[in-house]
Amino acid sequence: MNGKELDKKHCWHPFTQQDEWTAEDHDPLMITRGEGVWLYDSEGNGYIDGNSSIWTNIHGHQHPTITAAIKDQLDKVAHTSYLGFGHDLAAQLASQLVSHFPDSDLQRVFYSDDGSTAVECAMKMALQYRIQNGEPERVEFVAFTDAYHGDTLGAASLGGVEKFFSRFRKFGVTVHFVKNLDELCALPYPEKIAAAIIEPLVQGVNQMHVWENGMLAELREWTASQNIHLILDEVMTGFGRTGSMFACEQENVIPDFLCLAKGLTAGYLPMAATLVTETIYRGFLGGAERAFYYGHSYTANPLGCAAALANLKVFEDESTLAGVLEKSAYLAYKLSDLANENPHIKEVRRCGLVAGIELKSTALKLGEKVCIVARKYQLLTRPIANTIVILPPLSITRDEIDIMVTAIDQAIRDAV
Repeated sequence: MNGKELDKKHCWHPFTQQDEWTAEDHDPLMITRGEGVWLYDSEGNGYIDGNSSIWTNIHGHQHPTITAAIKDQLDKVAHTSYLGFGHDLAAQLASQLVSHFPDSDLQRVFYSDDGSTAVECAMKMALQYRIQNGEPERVEFVAFTDAYHGDTLGAASLGGVEKFFSRFRKFGVTVHFVKNLDELCALPYPEKIAAAIIEPLVQGVNQMHVWENGMLAELREWTASQNIHLILDEVMTGFGRTGSMFACEQENVIPDFLCLAKGLTAGYLPMAATLVTETIYRGFLGGAERAFYYGHSYTANPLGCAAALANLKVFEDESTLAGVLEKSAYLAYKLSDLANENPHIKEVRRCGLVAGIELKSTALKLGEKVCIVARKYQLLTRPIANTIVILPPLSITRDEIDIMVTAIDQAIRDAV
């Protein structure tokens, strides 16, 4: 059997209708290599990685600095336990991460494996902190309608996408879902809430819904006034996607918990971090019964730390953030023209190099059809319902943006 046949026989893909995937007439696209913003399939065809391999890749595939850092670490040790031991790379990475929030209380880093576990850590810390520091009544959460924070059971409780999470709600924590700040401020019992969580500036799975300017700062002001912890899920928005290293910087907001993953290692290895305030950290001191009993086998994996440090080095060496601002302006210009010229587009939503192109038609699976057609125009991406997602590596060039936008235009016209 070849790879495609073995895949259909044995593999189970995420967010996939497996009966369609394994159908006899379905020919799976098998990715074999990547270079820069391009991916290549088993037939040798090249495609722009239009959604950064599910929102992870930052500087492109096979970046020499990151590749070299991983190879160098492999010559030393691939993995060691972080339970009862430490290593220099994890310490250096923690120091560099918190350095983005100087003169603030956000000075501790807890490592895990992916975005869902980064959120799970924040949830458990928020609950345990309240329980053992004189506020046992604060065990509820606030999240926003149509939010997405991961698929582990705790993180799924915070998810507002009914299609994904409604069947699991009764098994998780108590969560109040609100659409906006007005509904948030109208909650009757804020004294029961441990923490509120939000994807700052833009909600990803909610078809790239962009929050209004100033909303995040108002949310921080309200949570602080109510003694409610603020969890920022920057799993998607972190590491330059919105134009700043972290989205919260654009409104000068310092959260109590900052959840990072995806771009932490530039998309090279699975790794996550939950940044926590020193105040919360101190609430876990004072004896074994107060410790945070949570961890993963690959916590602070040295290869992941090496990749993450190299990722941050590339940001500095290549002035990546300055490039994102210039490219974001160019993408905005191209998408404006696209929206004006393509009659099938309802709305374009954009924040930095993150964009969603919503189609006018609500025909079932039209977004999926558009993305399949886009492959013949050298673009790989995925839709969210009938919104086409654009979220390329930050290293994309103007010429590659042109190819990407043209591919979407042509694919929409063909599919409709």
